[in-house]
Amino acid sequence: MKVNVGGIDRALRIIVGIVLIALAATGTVGWWGWLGIVPLATGLFRFCPLYTMLGFNSCPLKQS
Repeated sequence: MKVNVGGIDRALRIIVGIVLIALAATGTVGWWGWLGIVPLATGLFRFCPLYTMLGFNSCPLKQS
């Protein structure tokens, strides 16, 4: 698995994921808030399968 999620992208994914999960856990939003697990996981693992399919990479690191 190659890293394809960069710094700012990663931080935003983690923040959005945590906020959605917290809102779902407190009952502020419906069940769809648990979908925050997806951006949280992609931010923590620094890998997004959708980016791979689209050929996109927000990571500034040079990969070989």
